[in-house]
Amino acid sequence: MTTIARVETFLVAPRWLFVRVETVDGIVGWGEATCEGRSETVRTAVGQLSELLVGRDALRIEDHWQVLTKASFYRGGPILASAVAGLDQALWDIAGKHFGAPVHQLLGGPVRDRIRVYGWVGGDEPAEVRDQISAAVETGLTAVKMNASGRMSPVASVAELDGVVQRVAAAREVLGDERDVAVDFHGRFSLATARRVAPLLEPYRPFFLEEPVVPENSHLIGEFVRATTTPVSTGERLYNRQEFLPVLQAGIAVAQPDLSHAGGITEVRKIAALAEVYDVQLAPHCPLGPIALASCLQVGFATPNYLIQEQSIGIHYNLGAEVLDYCLDKTPLTFVDGYVERLTAPGLGIEIDEQAVRAADKRGHSWRSPTWRHADGSYAEW
Repeated sequence: MTTIARVETFLVAPRWLFVRVETVDGIVGWGEATCEGRSETVRTAVGQLSELLVGRDALRIEDHWQVLTKASFYRGGPILASAVAGLDQALWDIAGKHFGAPVHQLLGGPVRDRIRVYGWVGGDEPAEVRDQISAAVETGLTAVKMNASGRMSPVASVAELDGVVQRVAAAREVLGDERDVAVDFHGRFSLATARRVAPLLEPYRPFFLEEPVVPENSHLIGEFVRATTTPVSTGERLYNRQEFLPVLQAGIAVAQPDLSHAGGITEVRKIAALAEVYDVQLAPHCPLGPIALASCLQVGFATPNYLIQEQSIGIHYNLGAEVLDYCLDKTPLTFVDGYVERLTAPGLGIEIDEQAVRAADKRGHSWRSPTWRHADGSYAEW
């Protein structure tokens, strides 16, 4: 039987929340409900939502998703959507193992056999940017993403604008014409400053400009889109199709839902289909753990408008554990020449080291998002 017997959660370093769903016949599915800096809160939400699942058929994934997201009066938001995402991933993992097929086969079969990946690089000064990108290229990556800036004034100074340009110019110098650099505004810019800096970056041909305005100002993103010829992306803090619709209508080129925030595999597949109507590519946000990454890849192998996949192997805030540390076999999630090959094992395609996860949960973590505040008293994004 595929009846759900129990649901467990594990708070593991560096900042992740894993979800384990087990059926009465012993099939175990894993999901990732990480919400950076709020995972303890999500853990409570998973516990409450699990009351709607235990004792029911694990294979009724769409039905469960509808109940989890729509059956109660208060809906949506990052906490509930992340809790649903982790449970949804685990149910798809169970389904794949039950039918003996990778999740992408259950989603309609593969449309590609490998997916291009990119990694984040730091560096506050141009020289540091060059060094970090050079190191990334040596690992085989053909694309990287960098922050456009640190803290920015609401109306940027000439020095601040020049600093952004110099850092992106340094990136292009290292990458040449054959590799790509995406530039993440991270919602740190006011619309006025974002519109000023975007045309200055066009000579360096960024892959895309990410999150130029904070998500609560999504109604302004169309003005930014019209200010540049560079592709514009957003979506890591949008949690459903309804929130994506206005930015798709505004003309973004790349949608970036997070598989651990935006309702899991079930909802992101629907976001991808909606994006395809607007000729928009999918590049899911994923600076998270191995289960989130595997979930992204399963969607990617079955989704036509899939552009590239973010991954966080070796990223600076993976303190205490690395992405592949909780995998019994690291091979499926390793990349060669900047690509991950199609996952073929049943379910999400990875095997989690349960012993390591349980030991890590005993240690736990207390990761918190940085809190920034400008000297003038206004607040900035992190």
